[in-house]
Amino acid sequence: QVQLVESGGGLVQPGGSLRLSCAASGSIFSIGAMNWYRQAPGNQRELVAQVTSGDITIYVDSVKGRFTISRDNAKNTVYLQMNSLKPEDTAVYYCNADVSTRWGTPRSSYWGQGTQVIVSS
Repeated sequence: QVQLVESGGGLVQPGGSLRLSCAASGSIFSIGAMNWYRQAPGNQRELVAQVTSGDITIYVDSVKGRFTISRDNAKNTVYLQMNSLKPEDTAVYYCNADVSTRWGTPRSSYWGQGTQVIVSS
């Protein structure tokens, strides 16, 4: 079994910064892509940022230049540094990772429980 646990959400004023963390634990053999999604009320869940096992990153256009995704493979952890936050960034942020639990088995997708980010004055 694999668990993903997010932390770092909260209330911040517009223009402020937050850093989200997501640590994977359990029976882990290898981790592929690690992702951050978000879902605002009434909206579909959207991919915010991805970092591959080769450290290639992609971002949704609305966060480019403001958010930075990174990973620490030794800690099985992915981060999302969010700067210049806007009210429209308000959402529940979810961590997602493709994890293999044994050699020779395909990776499965795992999700964290979500962490709330509120950007408001």
